[in-house]
Amino acid sequence: MNEPARSCDPQSPLQPDPDPEEEVSDSSDTEISEDDYHETRVAQSDVKIHEGDANVRKCDSNEKPFSCHECGKTFKKKWDLKSHKVVHTGERLFCCDVCGKRFKLQNALKSHMVIHTEEKPFSCDVCGKRFKRQKILKEHMVVHTGERPFSCDVCGKRFKRQNALKSHMVIHTEEKPFSCDVCGKRFKRQKILKEHMVVHTGDRPFSCDVCRKRFKRQKILKEHMVVHTEEKPFSCDICGKRFKLQNALKSHMLIHTEEKPFSCDVCGKRFKRQKILKEHMVVHTGERPFSCDVCGKRFKLQNTLKSHMVVHTEEKPFSCDVCGKRFKQQKILKEHMVVHTGERPFSCDVCGKRRTLKSHMAVHAEERPFSCDVCGKNFKLKGILTIHMKVHTEEKPFSCDVCGKTFKEKGILKIHMKVHTEEKPFSCDVCGKTFKLRRTLKSHMAVHAEERPFSCDVCGKRFKLKKHIKPHMKKSLKLHMEVHTEGKPKQELPQKNEGLVFHFFFI
Repeated sequence: MNEPARSCDPQSPLQPDPDPEEEVSDSSDTEISEDDYHETRVAQSDVKIHEGDANVRKCDSNEKPFSCHECGKTFKKKWDLKSHKVVHTGERLFCCDVCGKRFKLQNALKSHMVIHTEEKPFSCDVCGKRFKRQKILKEHMVVHTGERPFSCDVCGKRFKRQNALKSHMVIHTEEKPFSCDVCGKRFKRQKILKEHMVVHTGDRPFSCDVCRKRFKRQKILKEHMVVHTEEKPFSCDICGKRFKLQNALKSHMLIHTEEKPFSCDVCGKRFKRQKILKEHMVVHTGERPFSCDVCGKRFKLQNTLKSHMVVHTEEKPFSCDVCGKRFKQQKILKEHMVVHTGERPFSCDVCGKRRTLKSHMAVHAEERPFSCDVCGKNFKLKGILTIHMKVHTEEKPFSCDVCGKTFKEKGILKIHMKVHTEEKPFSCDVCGKTFKLRRTLKSHMAVHAEERPFSCDVCGKRFKLKKHIKPHMKKSLKLHMEVHTEGKPKQELPQKNEGLVFHFFFI
């Protein structure tokens, strides 16, 4: 006997068993209700089809006789049409017993239930990764193909998944439907809102497996991981410099423009990067949030602290190409290079002298902000205070290789070394006399001047050089002592206590 023909009449009670493996509906989410399904099967069992029935005709496999009155979409099966209609009503009849989420279709609920289990029955043939849903596995496969079949009609950007395209489309609208319950800030995507919430919690759930540094967002962690590799995939088209992060390249590109979009609200100074503006603001606050763990010194900028840390190491990574001298900081190497060039680009507006301008300007100021904790003496420069502090110690770490004489300061040793040479590079413009030291020449110049700026506090006699006062005072003390001794053996004269000279003179 021939098989009974399948009826294509929408009113016919005869319908085949709904086998999901046998036919696939055009609707992505379809399911017939249990009652409708059983009702159809009962109808099938009660009906007999006769071979010669004129009312029965064979159904074309491509025919879709059931159409939706709302949108016109057609279906092969009546129960597919019935399931489809909930799309237009918005009704969600099927509810999850675990989390309470509601669904329009029973199939959708069934797929959802795997979320609440550990089962992952679908695996990738390429990498072996397992998934709870076949749909997610299908979406995952584009990772291995690189295919991006979904494109944005506005900007042309392409995506691997339709959901990603759908999320992207809100960028082209002004709508921000998701708001933060804490601060009220609004976002275009729920995912961004979720990432934003860690700002209020301080939670850093994502940690680096290499250095254990923690991050608020998984995206930032992903970007951070390139720090532990030598890879620098992003390069500048102008200068060729390469970067590990795309954001770093983007920030770098501003260097090649004159644009300075970020300005300081206090002084109006403009900056190319927001980060530099943020660092600049501590200039107005005086805050020094970064401290050295070794010596406790505090700094305004993290970069300054980083540069300072090399002070506590023996490492000198920066070397001079001319003389080979090595330095701990690149800044000091740069300053050293003028020794070989003789260049003095910065001149003082007060005296016109060309040298390290910032330190030199303190010479013209009356302020002496740096004081010695031992004797209370004040200094204009911190470097001079540091040198002075050695006066209060017996330590003389710098010794002469020729005569063995030791000195407290390296600078004084350097000056002393000229004693062992015949070189006299400093000459007098008036008489032509030459000197080994610049300060000796400076003292000598007073000989050619009529001015006598130095005077004796006892008799008022004036001298051109300060060093002439001391011999004069000793002579006055000697004469005074002879009056009181009247030929008796001479007492040893005091050498160091000049205050004693004044005391004896006025006895």
